[in-house]
Amino acid sequence: MTTSARGESMTRVAAIDCGTNSLRLLIADVDSEAGTLTDVDRRTEIVRLGEGVDATGLIAPEALERTLAVARSYAALVAERSARQVRVVATSATRDADNRELFATGMKELLGVGPEVLTGAAEADLAYAGAVRAMTGRGLPGPFLVVDVGGGSTEVVLGGAGADRGDDAGVVAARSVDVGSVRLTERHLHADPPTPAQVERARAEVAAALDAVAAAVPLVRARTLVGVAGTVTSVTAHALGLPAYDSAAVDGAELPVADVRAACADLLHRTRAQRAELPYLDTGRIDVIGAGALVWGEVVDRVHGAAGVATVVASEHDILDGIVWSLARPA
Repeated sequence: MTTSARGESMTRVAAIDCGTNSLRLLIADVDSEAGTLTDVDRRTEIVRLGEGVDATGLIAPEALERTLAVARSYAALVAERSARQVRVVATSATRDADNRELFATGMKELLGVGPEVLTGAAEADLAYAGAVRAMTGRGLPGPFLVVDVGGGSTEVVLGGAGADRGDDAGVVAARSVDVGSVRLTERHLHADPPTPAQVERARAEVAAALDAVAAAVPLVRARTLVGVAGTVTSVTAHALGLPAYDSAAVDGAELPVADVRAACADLLHRTRAQRAELPYLDTGRIDVIGAGALVWGEVVDRVHGAAGVATVVASEHDILDGIVWSLARPA
């Protein structure tokens, strides 16, 4: 921990999130006195660690090689930026893989710390903490429903009385379900564009998952719906019609439910070549964004029907921010 001339206590920490589709890094300065987080370096690389895991139960050698290559570059950045603490977490694909120890060993050799394989509940809590803290001061009403649509799973978290004040201790209920952009693409959406029958099978699986969510999370209590992670931010960029990806334009964007629905439907039914023409879409998401958009569209529909929310908020702040805040807490 360092102290500035103004007496502010500052800690530089690093968070790495190993997801099914992407490997992400956040190096940040956390001011424990002011309660602020300042990005030093935030990066996302599509590595598709979870390629084939749903079918085989194993991380493929090629996927492991891609992931460790990016992790090596992240390790260099962490050292260069002099982060004092590092926390690495792994989520859906790693939870499902029988050979996860190969991945864990490789990550520890590169970063000095091994990945914590999070439960779905722990993943949900960190995503909520990162998103809700960033909502403070925006005048949005709580409770917040935070939804993280990932490559292998989707986390849904409702925050209670403290949510509108950015209180990350206000979690009321959470549920993680195994529907995500990579998993659904590999299971169902094989044609280009997907056939109506494929879409309906995928939609039925998402609907069943959301039934499980609704049984655990009182969606009716939500007043602000917040979506996080790459699927949601990509859909938001599409709805906004951006000339290029612009995180400042996406972060905090509040869009009517109808606009989000339309963007989701359009992405789902485009061909891969048509998606590739979109200037704001990461090339690593071209083949799976249709499935991710289907999940997000179904979530928006379900929450709109249950709680009557009229708009949807996108946030660039998510599980990475939650990991950083966890490192900044006093021991």
